[in-house]
Amino acid sequence: MKSASVLRTTWYKLLFVAVLLLVLLAVLVVFFPWDLLREPINRRVSAQIGRHFEITRRLDVKLGRITTVFADGITVANPPWARAPFLLKADSAEIDVRLWPLLTGKVVIARISVKSPQVGLEANEQGQRSWVLSRDASDTGSAPEIGEVVVDTGTLSYLAPAQGADIELLFSLAPESGSSMPLVYSAKGRWQTEPFSASGRTGGVLRLSRDLNSRFPIEVEARVGTTRLKAKGSVTDLARLSALEASFDLQGQNLEALYRIAGVALPATPPYKLRGEVKKQDALWTLSQIEGILGNSDMSGNLTFDQSGSVATLSGKLQSNVLDFNDLAPMIGLPDAPAGRKPVSLPGRRKEETAKAVQQRTSEASPASPASARKVLPNAPLDLPRLNAMNADVSYSAARIRHAPALPLDRGSARVRLQDGQLDLSPISLGVAGGTIAGTISVNSRVKPPTLAARLDIRGAQLNRLFPTVETSKSSLGRISGQLDLNGRGNSAAEMLGSASGDLSALMGRGEISNLLLELIGLDGAEIIKFLVGGDRNVQIRCAVVAFDVKQGLMTSRAIVLDTVDTVIQGSGQINLATETLDLRLDPSPKDLSILSLRSPMRVGGSFAAPRVGPEKAALAGRGALALALGLVNPLLALAATVETGQGKDADCAASFTQGKPGQARKGSMPPGSETRSVR
Repeated sequence: MKSASVLRTTWYKLLFVAVLLLVLLAVLVVFFPWDLLREPINRRVSAQIGRHFEITRRLDVKLGRITTVFADGITVANPPWARAPFLLKADSAEIDVRLWPLLTGKVVIARISVKSPQVGLEANEQGQRSWVLSRDASDTGSAPEIGEVVVDTGTLSYLAPAQGADIELLFSLAPESGSSMPLVYSAKGRWQTEPFSASGRTGGVLRLSRDLNSRFPIEVEARVGTTRLKAKGSVTDLARLSALEASFDLQGQNLEALYRIAGVALPATPPYKLRGEVKKQDALWTLSQIEGILGNSDMSGNLTFDQSGSVATLSGKLQSNVLDFNDLAPMIGLPDAPAGRKPVSLPGRRKEETAKAVQQRTSEASPASPASARKVLPNAPLDLPRLNAMNADVSYSAARIRHAPALPLDRGSARVRLQDGQLDLSPISLGVAGGTIAGTISVNSRVKPPTLAARLDIRGAQLNRLFPTVETSKSSLGRISGQLDLNGRGNSAAEMLGSASGDLSALMGRGEISNLLLELIGLDGAEIIKFLVGGDRNVQIRCAVVAFDVKQGLMTSRAIVLDTVDTVIQGSGQINLATETLDLRLDPSPKDLSILSLRSPMRVGGSFAAPRVGPEKAALAGRGALALALGLVNPLLALAATVETGQGKDADCAASFTQGKPGQARKGSMPPGSETRSVR
C-alpha cells in the first residue's frame, strides 16, 4: 500500500510539473518580447524574397491555429529595375497566417489588413512583375496564397510599358457608413498610351481566394482616349478575374479603338453607344442583351469572346432594324458621310439623350478636289495584323437599309467568318431593287498581297428601281438577273478590283422602258417634241444584255444590247477599274421613220466620280454640217439631213443571251460595232 501511495504521489508531482511548465510556456508566449525577433525576421524574409523587407517599428504575434502577426510600420521593396521604390509601404499591417501549412513550407495568408498603404506595381518588357515575391520576379516564381485584403486610405501605382500603362490610383473610405461598397477610388494616367481616367466604388474587403460564393461588388466609370465605359456588378475570384457579372454602357468615336484597348479586333465604325450585360467565366466572355446605336443605325444581339485558345474567337449574332448606309463608310473604306444627321432613338430613352450619344466627326474634311480626280472605290488599306489577331464567326442582318440613294438596297444579311487570316462573307445576301444579290466574298490575308475572290448572283432586280436617281427610268418595267465572278490581289478593295480578272453580266427578257429616255439617247427631235406635248409612254423591250470580260482590272465589253420594238441600241467599250474611268459607245438604230432626227452614237466617258454622257461630237457635227449645207441650197432640203429612214432590225435575243453568259466570249462573236478600244 505504501508503494502505491508513493507512486500516486510521484504522478501528481509530475502532472503538477507538466501543468506548471504549460502555464509557464503560455505565460512566456503571451508575454514573449516578439519584437526581439523583428530584425532576424527582417533578414530572413529579405533573403527569401530577394529584396528588402522591414518591419520598421514594432512586431507582435498572437499564436493560434491562425496566427496573427502585427507589424507597426512595414515596407517591402520593389526589385531594383522598378521605378517605384516600394512594392508596399504602410503605417501598419495585421497578417493572419494559417499555422499548419507553414510546417510544409507553404505560406497561406488568410487576411491582410493594412493602414494607409502605398502600393507600387510594375511589369517590365522582359516579363518580370514586381508583385511576384521571388528572386526573379517572373511568373514562375511562387507567391503567397492570400485570402482577403482590407484597406482604408492609400495609393496604388501601376506601370507596364508593354501595355502603354502608367496609372496612379487613390482610394479611401466613403464618409457614409453601412454601404456595400465603402471604398471609393479615382485614377488617372495612360493606358495603351491613351489618356486614362477612372472613378468608382468597391467593397472594402478584397477577397482574393477562389471562394465562388463570395462576390466582390464594383462600380466603375472609366475613359480611355475617346472611349468611355460605365459598369456595375460583381467579381468572383478577384485575383484571377475568373468570374464576373456586370451591366455596362460603352460609347466612343470608333469601335476600332477597342483593338488597342482590349485586343478585340472590330471594324471601323461611326460614333457609337452600346449597353448590355457582360459575364465572364474563366476565359469565356459573354455579352448579352446588347442594344445601342452606331452612327444612325440601331444594333442589338449577343456575342461571346473566347480567350481559351492560342487565338481568341469572337462569335455571335447581331441585327439592326434600320441600317443607315452612310454608317458603313468607315467600315468599307469610303469617306465619312457628313455629320449632323438625326440619330435613331434607342428604345426607352429620350430623344434628346439619344441625340447626344452620336458625337460630331472631329476630323477635318479633306481639301476640295475636282470631281473627276476623286476616287470612288474604297482605298483604305487592309489591317493585316488585325485579320490575324483573332478568329470570328458572327452573323449580321439588317431588316431595312436607308440613305443609299445611288444603290437601291433595302435589306441585307451576312455571315462573317475569320479563321487564321482568311475572311469569308458566306453567305451574303442583299435586297436590291426588289430582287436579291447573293453569293460569297473571300479575302485571304495569309498571302502577300492578299487575294480577293467574289462570286455574286443577282436575281429579279426591278428595272424601275435599279436606278433610283434617274427620273425617266421610274416607269420602266422588267426584271434583271446577272452574275459577277472576280479574283484580284491587293492591299485595299480598290487595289483588288484594279487588278481583278473574271467576268460580269446582266440579262433581261421582256419589259418596258420610257420612250422619252430612248429618244433622248437617239436625239430624235420629233419624238421628243411629241412626248413633251402629249406625254411620255413606255415601249416594249424585247431583250437587254450587258456583259464584260475582266482582265487585270480592265473590263472589255462582250455584249451590250438593248432591243425595243422601235429601236436597237448596241454598244461597246471598256471600263478601267484601276483608273476608275469609262469609255463606252452606244449606237442607236431606229426601226421607224422620223424627221428632226440627229441620231448619232452616244459616248459615256469620264470617271466613276464624274461620268460624262453625250452624243459623239464628230458624228453629230457631220450630220449638222450636212443639214447646214443643204439649207444653203434650199431651206427645205435641210430637213432631209434629219430624216431617219429606220434601218434598225430586231436583235437576235437568243444569241445575245448566249454572248452574255460567262465564258461565252469568242472572237468574232461581238455585236456589230463592238470592237474594243483603249480607255482615253
